[in-house]
Amino acid sequence: MALRPLETEPGVLVHSRADRELAVRHWLLSTLPDPKKGIGEWRATGVAMLPLGMLFSAVRLPAQLVLASPGACSVPSAEIDATLGEVLGGAPVICDPRHQRYYVLVPASMPVTWSAAADDWRVVDVDVLGRGTLLGIPKLSRTEPHPLDTYWSVPMESAAVLGEPMVVARFIAAAVHLMGPGEQ
Repeated sequence: MALRPLETEPGVLVHSRADRELAVRHWLLSTLPDPKKGIGEWRATGVAMLPLGMLFSAVRLPAQLVLASPGACSVPSAEIDATLGEVLGGAPVICDPRHQRYYVLVPASMPVTWSAAADDWRVVDVDVLGRGTLLGIPKLSRTEPHPLDTYWSVPMESAAVLGEPMVVARFIAAAVHLMGPGEQ
């Protein structure tokens, strides 16, 4: 039996967290020809390799750039995650602590529509990833920082809710400015 959304006021539906997570899971796995493969990878390793460029793309940020953002220097990962959620407007972000990288999930069109900016960003090791790239997407329950495990730094709250390209671009510009010329 499916859970029905709650109606808090006439015409306003509230979906439970479990319903939203199920929708996100199905949406992410719909990028695969066989979604069962992704489910198996999540069970076996905690991370499923999903193709970019169909439903979403990703902006890869080095940890050095993220740590240059206001309020993020020398603070625990949970605080960095909270800061990222705030400055990126709740955009879903995946952290790969092993390789010291963050991935902001953005619309699939961003690699094409922002290609000129993406070329400029490569100088600071930022890359906009799209078609032809696989990204390790952690299972949705991985929301706590771990020293070596990929996790959701900012969890995806609802299916298809992605980062706004302009907000991500402003974040990159501000972080580059804060890093200063010697650190780039």
